[in-house]
Amino acid sequence: MTFNIDEIFNKAVEMKASDVHLSVGHQPIFRINGDLQPIDFWSTANKELIDGVIEKIILPEQKEEFLQTKGVDFSYDLNNGVRVRISLYQEKNNPSLAGRIILPHIPTMEEIAMPEAAYDFVRGQNGLILITGPAGCGKSTSLAAMIDLISKERKCHIITLEDPIEYVFPSNKSIIAQRELGRDMKSFADGMKRIVRQDPNVIMVGEMRDLETIASAVTLAETGHLVISTLHTPDAIQTVSRIIDVFPSGQQTQIKVQLSVSLRGVIAQKLLPKKEGGLIAAREVLVNTPAISHLIRENKIAQIKTHLQTGAEDKMFTMDQDIKKLYKDKKINKEIAKAHMLNSGELES
Repeated sequence: MTFNIDEIFNKAVEMKASDVHLSVGHQPIFRINGDLQPIDFWSTANKELIDGVIEKIILPEQKEEFLQTKGVDFSYDLNNGVRVRISLYQEKNNPSLAGRIILPHIPTMEEIAMPEAAYDFVRGQNGLILITGPAGCGKSTSLAAMIDLISKERKCHIITLEDPIEYVFPSNKSIIAQRELGRDMKSFADGMKRIVRQDPNVIMVGEMRDLETIASAVTLAETGHLVISTLHTPDAIQTVSRIIDVFPSGQQTQIKVQLSVSLRGVIAQKLLPKKEGGLIAAREVLVNTPAISHLIRENKIAQIKTHLQTGAEDKMFTMDQDIKKLYKDKKINKEIAKAHMLNSGELES
């Protein structure tokens, strides 16, 4: 028996799964509405079945990287326009696969209920916008919706640096160049170093992974470019702290000043199960007002929380406030709200 990988991925699309897992000793497993579900249609996989899947979808240079490093990421196209972000890895000396389903439709900002401040962020001409949260929280979707809005509204040059390319953007009013790690650039840092010579107006960096990439993003945002990127941080305060802390102590004063000027805002998000099924994003929004900028510059990061809690006039709110609103609007149930709030006592107020 063999696994038809296109059949598996298409079944995942049909069942509205977000992810597919293939590993030795298990049937194919889909993540549907946040939960993992074994799919009984297929038998339990052995090493030969997984190896056969990999041979069908991997390019020679990707296979070489996998053999050397025991891990490789790339994208795979189905015939119906669906793309799958593939991550191959080793588990107990066996190959395993995790695939994220990426539908061809790029969601609009309205469709994913992006907050009002996000429209202000992307309509700016420069600055740093950060989408943060854990893996699988919809950061890539939010990035795509923002880039799509810019492309529809502005005549500009947008360059994306991705690992791998996920959504494929049509060039509406804008020209969009999408560059993939490994194929089109050696590293995010290398791509960022050369990007200023390519006449960009807007730069999307799939993930700020290291000091050099973060430093380049902040500098580019400070020098007239709109930079949009992601971090794996759970909230706005930890996002600001993470950027500062990644620098050596001797450079932290400088980065605080740069960040206080260049940051436009932070949107932290997580996905919660909806009452009627499916998932919905809960978000926290930080807007870099003059008061926030002062706190960053003076390293009074902890005081940002008070401004988030009381910053409704500036379109700011905390994760707890947004979860409470989702509960009050009857979009999530009380148990889900309480499980994801830092102070669930606010639900009763």
